Amino acid sequence: MGSLLFVQLLNGIQYGVMLFLMAAGLTLVFGIMNLINLAHGSLYMIGAYVFAWSLASTGSVALSVLAALAAAFVIGVLIELVIFRTLSERDHLDQVLATFGLILLFNEGCRMIWGRSALSVNLPAYLAGQTRILPDLSYPTYRLTIIVAGLLVALLLHFVITRTKLGMLIRAGASNRTMVNALGVNIKWLYTMVFGLGAVLAALAGLMAGPIFSVESGMGDNFLILVLVAIVIGGIGSIKGALIASLGIGVVDTLGRSLLKPALGSLVSDSAANSAGPAIASMLIYLLMAAILFARPQGLFPPRTR
Repeated sequence: MGSLLFVQLLNGIQYGVMLFLMAAGLTLVFGIMNLINLAHGSLYMIGAYVFAWSLASTGSVALSVLAALAAAFVIGVLIELVIFRTLSERDHLDQVLATFGLILLFNEGCRMIWGRSALSVNLPAYLAGQTRILPDLSYPTYRLTIIVAGLLVALLLHFVITRTKLGMLIRAGASNRTMVNALGVNIKWLYTMVFGLGAVLAALAGLMAGPIFSVESGMGDNFLILVLVAIVIGGIGSIKGALIASLGIGVVDTLGRSLLKPALGSLVSDSAANSAGPAIASMLIYLLMAAILFARPQGLFPPRTR
C-alpha cells in the first residue's frame, strides 16, 4: 500500500508539472498582458502533434522537441500580431469570441493535416523503460524525466522573471505600461515575446503529454479547464502560485481517482463505489478551489500591485 501511494504521489506531481507549464504561459499572458486566450489549449495540442509527427519522421527526440517549440512560438507570435494586437484595447468578450474561433480553426486544421485518428508516440528505448528510485520500487523513466524537466523549467522561469532585465521589463510593463513605453521600451514587441513564451510553455506541456495520452484534435480543450482552475487558485499573474496550485491539483486529482473508489468500496457496495467514486473524485478539484477562494478570494499568491 505504501509503494502504491508513493507511485500515485509521483504520478500526481508529474501531472501537476504539465499543468504548471500550461498555467505559467497562460497566467503570464493574462496577468501581464490582460488578455484572455482560450486558444492556449490549441497551442498545447499543436506541440503534441508536431512532436509526434517529427519523432515519427526523424526518430530524434531533440529535433522533435525543437520543432514543436519552434512551431508553437511562430504560431503564438502570429496570433499576437494578427489577433491580440488588434483586440488588446477592446473588451474581454471580443477576445473570448476571437480565441473560441481560433480553437475551431486549429482543431479542424489538425484534422485536415494529420487526420481524424489519434496519433501514437513511440518513445526511444532509453525513455521507455523503468528507473529504480527505491530498493524495491521502480518508476517509468519518461514520467520521471517529465518531473525533472518541468521543475527545471519552473526554476528557470522564476529566475528569468525575477533576476533578469527581461523579467524586470515584463514586470514593469504589467504595472505601468504607459511609463515603460515612455522610457523607450517597445512594449508591443515585449508583449509579443511574452505571448510567444507562453506558447512555447504550452507546447512543451503538449509534447510531454503526447506519449502518455493520445494525440488527437481537441486534446487541449478539457485540459485548459484545469489550467484555469490552477491559475485562479494560485493567483492570477503569479508564477509561484501557478506552480504550487498545479502541483496541488495534480496530486489531489490523481490520488482521488486512484484511492477514492477502493476507500468507498469498504463502506458501500461495489456497484455504488464504482459509480460514486469517479464522480466524487472529479469534484475534489473544484471543492478545493471553492475552499481556497473562500479563505483567500485573490488566490494563494496574488501578485504585488506595487
